[in-house]
Amino acid sequence: MECHYELTKGCLTISMPKELDHHSAEQLRQEADLLIDSYRVRNLIFDFSGTEFMDSSGIGVLIGRCRNMNYCGGSVKAKHMNARIQKIFRISGLHKLMETEEIGNEQAK
Repeated sequence: MECHYELTKGCLTISMPKELDHHSAEQLRQEADLLIDSYRVRNLIFDFSGTEFMDSSGIGVLIGRCRNMNYCGGSVKAKHMNARIQKIFRISGLHKLMETEEIGNEQAK
């Protein structure tokens, strides 16, 4: 799995893997939760610039992190989504749970 984490002043940016499926989702969930709890993260950013595929396991991880961040008064944002990931966000309703930013800095509808 090729996730990368960057922590800066209460903001955690997660560079998502090429394929966010059941093989990578559990590890991502555990690592993200550990960092969020340990460093009192208030802003969480999912960077999809290298992601080509996401299944329901990945959607579940995102929903869970949104829920956790909402409980602590934090915010969640997704950025650099290609057309396929944007479509998954729209179909699943993820775009209603977090702020989204498409490639080209346009807001996803």
